[in-house]
Amino acid sequence: MGVALTACTVPHVGRPSFDLADDEIEIGIGIHGEPGRHRRPMGTADEITDQLLDPVAEDLDLAQGDEVLLFVNGMGGTPESELYVVYRRARASLEARGVTVTRSLVGSYVTSLEMAGASLTVLRLDDELTSLWDAPVHTAALRW
Repeated sequence: MGVALTACTVPHVGRPSFDLADDEIEIGIGIHGEPGRHRRPMGTADEITDQLLDPVAEDLDLAQGDEVLLFVNGMGGTPESELYVVYRRARASLEARGVTVTRSLVGSYVTSLEMAGASLTVLRLDDELTSLWDAPVHTAALRW
């Protein structure tokens, strides 16, 4: 689930893909800069994070004892320090539900050019998925 504080400008179009007022956010944006599902007034970082996480947690039917991967992705124009603010709230909210974050990733990995915003991905883990995540990776974006 993603949020935009600004739209991106696709080079061949030459203008932002949608317009937002300074006091608005767009919830449910697409990773390629597509407009979202709805707009809301700007809120605190914690309020915005809850608006992203709650529908995902409900859709996954997360329950106490579940283990998850929490991925906070920047949309291209968001400082890493702000992504960690989102991560802090999302992790605390998951832990309050009794869900354990056993793997995480924070950074700008899949972006919409210079869009200010973030996306939240939650993956329920089992032994197989955890071993696949932990496997060696040697790509341009990830190495471990």
